Amino acid sequence: MSGAGKSTISGLLEQRLRDAGAKVEVLDGDVVRTHLSRGLGFSKEDRDENIRRIGFVCELLSRHGVIAIAAAISPYRAVREELLARIANFVEVYVECPVEVLAQRDVKGLYKKAMAGEIGNFTGISDPYEPPLAPEITIHSSRETPQESVDRIWATLERLGLVSIDRSALAHHRPRN
Repeated sequence: MSGAGKSTISGLLEQRLRDAGAKVEVLDGDVVRTHLSRGLGFSKEDRDENIRRIGFVCELLSRHGVIAIAAAISPYRAVREELLARIANFVEVYVECPVEVLAQRDVKGLYKKAMAGEIGNFTGISDPYEPPLAPEITIHSSRETPQESVDRIWATLERLGLVSIDRSALAHHRPRN
């Protein structure tokens, strides 16, 4: 949901992947809404269309050897599952955070306005959020630092065989006596 840490975690993961030599792009939800999805509102249909557009770009990037990280609010399970079925190596990372913590973190005051009824269709307040049923990893951003989250995501990517570290330098290192 908004303020859970998606952009922060994605930025750190992007840098770690780049440092490892990967080509990577982050599709941040706010940036995508400004450029690719301008004109879409926050109805269920528009939210679904926004996520489908993000998924389409991720699919194109991944087909060309670019790791795509989507850091966007994707409130509806059916669209996520649709993309999961279409995109190779789709790894679902659920960034979970209690609404109370999100409201405390919210520097823009959006949660306060949404809870007061001043903002309609606000995910997790006046609009539903359907958590994933079986994400590859769940990040608890209220209980771990962004770097700990990235380390856990990296470990999951290693376990899935999607990233690895070059251990050859370690194999050639001989400790001094």
